[in-house]
Amino acid sequence: MRAWVNGQLLDGATGCALSVTDHGFTVGDGVFESIKTLDGVPFALTRHLERLAVSASGLGLPAPDEAEVRRGVAEVLKGTDDVLGRLRITYTAGPAPMGSGRGGGPATLVVAYSAIRKLSLTTAVATVPWPRNERGATAGLKTTSYAENVIALARASELGASEAIFANTAGNLCEGTGSNVFYVVDGELRTPTLRSGCLAGVTRALVLEWYGGVEVDEAMSVIERASEAFLVSTTRDVQAISKWDERDLPAPGPITRDCWRTWIQREAAHLDP
Repeated sequence: MRAWVNGQLLDGATGCALSVTDHGFTVGDGVFESIKTLDGVPFALTRHLERLAVSASGLGLPAPDEAEVRRGVAEVLKGTDDVLGRLRITYTAGPAPMGSGRGGGPATLVVAYSAIRKLSLTTAVATVPWPRNERGATAGLKTTSYAENVIALARASELGASEAIFANTAGNLCEGTGSNVFYVVDGELRTPTLRSGCLAGVTRALVLEWYGGVEVDEAMSVIERASEAFLVSTTRDVQAISKWDERDLPAPGPITRDCWRTWIQREAAHLDP
């Protein structure tokens, strides 16, 4: 683990020090991005930084200094050549009085890096009973307020799954705790629209651009008609769903396999698409 905290490079997480009054720590007033690295090179960095700025704006925070963020990325990746790694960029409102009200900053910026292992090509998912609020103030933003996801993922793990799937308050399919969902009905590849409250995933956008698909909001019950389904995210890439609750699915199905092949080919040719 390497970390760059407010302009200082630290080798290891134990040397990091943040204010105990940092609003990201006390109330989750912050945003973040997770970015895959391939042989020490970040994938789709520009898109992730653009989304970081959108999330910050959505919280009412000033946009992070992109040049400074890129400097932090370069510092923590210097000399690394791991086949697969993960960057985490965290940007918070900085120190503030105890409570929900913000202080005067300055903002906190952390860039951390560690090597990771490639995930399996297939997985199981479990539907959880708590809805995403597509009309909430933080809908679609990648914030550090992740307690809801922690609880849902723990439930999924108890059920033998690696991801939890949410409906939204309208009862429509929304997203996973850290992934977007694609599914196939009558030979058509579909995924929820951003109006569902799901995150505007970078991998989701690239799959739609590189392979295609239809954005549509449908009741959770549509999965009963799906012939195949898969998750997408920064670290999952295209990961086939072999079991959804009690239902077994072909994994990978033919369209999932085509998407995965397209992803591998395009990713290798476009590291910052």
